[in-house]
Amino acid sequence: MINKLTTLLQAANITLSDQQKQQLLAYVALLDKWNKAYNLTSVRDPQQMLVRHILDSIVVAPHLKGSRFIDVGTGPGLPGIPLAIVMPDTHFTLLDSLGKRVRFLRQVQHELGLENITPVQSRVEAFSAEPLFDGVISRAFASLEDMINWCHHLPAPEGHFFALKGVRPDEEIATLPSGYHLNALVELKVPQLDGERHLVIIGRE
Repeated sequence: MINKLTTLLQAANITLSDQQKQQLLAYVALLDKWNKAYNLTSVRDPQQMLVRHILDSIVVAPHLKGSRFIDVGTGPGLPGIPLAIVMPDTHFTLLDSLGKRVRFLRQVQHELGLENITPVQSRVEAFSAEPLFDGVISRAFASLEDMINWCHHLPAPEGHFFALKGVRPDEEIATLPSGYHLNALVELKVPQLDGERHLVIIGRE
């Protein structure tokens, strides 16, 4: 597994410490172990998890500006946990409404010694942030319109929404709620991943 991870990181031009690599592999091992009982992800093969979960998450890191983020609808911690591992000076609140997922996140936090994540069980509409966040991140969570409508109370005035998408969501971008605009649309390159990946960055007017 370490060889595959190293190959993927090299292909993506990402440099990590040995400790960070071991944390990523430990996270995949936990995800694989818990998945058998809790059905946390449809990806069953740990080798595929490295591509479709780990690399797919951390390629976003260079585009995140700020020090406090909330990952809404994080599920088993995607993209929040891989990002927290590769961005140790940045704090991530991991929000999910399902107790079994949050229990898994707390176990990951404990076993990996991650001090820069806070798992929270809550519906996003009911969660109040103090202070507000530099960025709201989502991966396969909702349409851009729903993401903004449900999470509008979470980013600071200068904060942004970061939505991880597959194909270019041109129709969703065209129907952004008033008061919001497209900051950037970034095509992401994920080694060994079939299909397109895009990062949509949205700010307030």
